Amino acid sequence: MIRKIKNIGHLLEAELASLIYSRGRISIPTIGVTGTDGKTTTSSLISHILKEAGYNPAMVTTVAAQIGDKTYDTGLHTTTPSAFALQKYIKKAADYGCDFLVLEITSHALDQNRTRNIDFKIGVLTNITHEHLDYHGTYEKYVKVKSKLFKKAEISILNLDDDSYELIKSVLSGKKIYTYSLKKKADFTAKSIGFKEPSEFEFNSENFLAAVSAAKVLGIEDSKIKAALKTFKFPSGRQEIVYQGDFKVIVDFAHTPNSFKKVLSALKKTTNGRLIHVFGSAGQRDKSKRPLMGKVAGEIDDVIILTSEDPRSENVDVINKQIRSEMQDYKGEIFELADRQIAINFAIQKAQKGDTVVLSGKGHEKSMNLGRGETSWSEHEAVKIALIERDKSITKTILDAVPA
Repeated sequence: MIRKIKNIGHLLEAELASLIYSRGRISIPTIGVTGTDGKTTTSSLISHILKEAGYNPAMVTTVAAQIGDKTYDTGLHTTTPSAFALQKYIKKAADYGCDFLVLEITSHALDQNRTRNIDFKIGVLTNITHEHLDYHGTYEKYVKVKSKLFKKAEISILNLDDDSYELIKSVLSGKKIYTYSLKKKADFTAKSIGFKEPSEFEFNSENFLAAVSAAKVLGIEDSKIKAALKTFKFPSGRQEIVYQGDFKVIVDFAHTPNSFKKVLSALKKTTNGRLIHVFGSAGQRDKSKRPLMGKVAGEIDDVIILTSEDPRSENVDVINKQIRSEMQDYKGEIFELADRQIAINFAIQKAQKGDTVVLSGKGHEKSMNLGRGETSWSEHEAVKIALIERDKSITKTILDAVPA
């Protein structure tokens, strides 16, 4: 009941925002991208293809809002901004002459009417897996909320391989639907699109296919899509190699069982040594995913270092105990270091030639919530500090070995 009342408030806010910023007259064809994992990468690739094809797209994602040559910070821990912020960005995009808006959309935003009065030309689904059940209650309710995007969109692009497909399709009677699949016969497949994905998209195959499907539906020529793929750079904190020497350090935003399976499996294939994984789980969020994350990590990682990831008011030790609850058969090394900087220092100290160190869960984020509000945090800066500490340690070891 309380949530319904709050959502009525969000609805009124969306109507007021639309009235203030657009007066109902601004309409930019919008490509909405939703799903549990891969939204930012898929949105960024669609926007990049549009730009390389000669269009002038605006884009709003978890990382930032990009309108023309300007980048706007959308706030901490924000994927889809408030209705007022969204309408403000749409107004800016219209003033700048943008002909498309690519918008990353969460289930929370759909449930809270933040995207009301937005003209969705295309709705794209990446996947719907275990996440946000603390908010939605069940997987079926989670899917139902996600379906709101596709009910509004002129055209839906759905993942035929995803468990959510039949549920979403069942509520889209009479709507235009295109499907993509890595495994089944669909409108768009790895074979039917006419060209192969670049090697760097190996563990983004679904995201790659979703974005290319959207481009093809929009009528963009294959030659322009291929050219865009060659110049695409992944968003900050997504499969980002931040150090490469005798060992690699990768920063990734993965924070669900599904994203763990995809990212860790791909990294394992390309790692000659050990896969060293630093991660935790956010406090005051879906607790039921924690054992599943631990189970996946335990099946793939060689070394696990559990640490903080926005624990908020929850005890880090309790969170990590829940992560470990399905890891009884884990044969690798496991450590718990609540301080994330110390955990990253330890991982990089431990790294040897051929190893891959992956830091997951924080990605591009600029803050960490340790229960006392937001404090400044950067995964990239943390790696720099850790590498400096490693160099100091190596230098000291060498100096200690030199006879006096």
